Formats: sequence, C-alpha cells, structure tokens
Amino acid sequence: QVQLVESGGGLVQAGGSLNVSCAASGRTFSSSFMGWFRQAPGKEREFVGVISRSGASTLYANSVKGRFTISRDNAKNTVYLQMNSLKPEDTAVYYCAAGPRWSSDQGTYDSWGQGTQVTVSS
Repeated sequence: QVQLVESGGGLVQAGGSLNVSCAASGRTFSSSFMGWFRQAPGKEREFVGVISRSGASTLYANSVKGRFTISRDNAKNTVYLQMNSLKPEDTAVYYCAAGPRWSSDQGTYDSWGQGTQVTVSS
C-alpha cells in the first residue's frame, strides 16, 4: 500500500483559496490513480475528483467543477488539490486516496490519508 499524508488545510474566508497537498511514500506512487474525497460532519464521504497516473486526465464532481484543480508531481510523490472561490459548503475534512484504476467510487481506493480540515467562513 501507498502511505499518504495530507497537509495544508486551515481556515479561509468565503471566496478565498487554499492549496492542499498529499505526500506519498513508496515507489508505486506513479502507478496509482489519486482521488480526493471530503466529509463534512454528519454527512457521508463524497467524491471530489481524481487524477490519472500521468496527470494527463482529471475528473471532478459537479459541486467543485470549475473551482478546484487536481495536479500531481510524480517526481516529488505528491498530489495537490487547489481550491479557489471557496464556499462555506466546502467545509469538510479532505482526504486523498490511492487506487488501481480510474474511479469515483471510494471503495475502489486501497490507501487513504488521515485527512486535513478545511474550514470556510461566511
């Protein structure tokens, strides 16, 4: 399994931006599809987006499309989630995950980070 650690969360005002990072260990990072998920208190974990192994392709949930951007740097074993035009409803714990294929299903992913809190104030 790939070990993942998220960082970069924090408090930001509505309309602001935040960049969250996910650092991976191991030599199999480049072979993994990397997904981002989030979970707000009292709600189920939901899909945010996914990036392909090479970083050439991305897919986003409709709720974040046009505002969030996923990128990866395989040389640094790191995937990023750039969040712009943040809204209070974006408040959640954000998780990165590694999996063997292109998917928006959380059950597909094998490795998960501990998550990082993102809070957007009104």
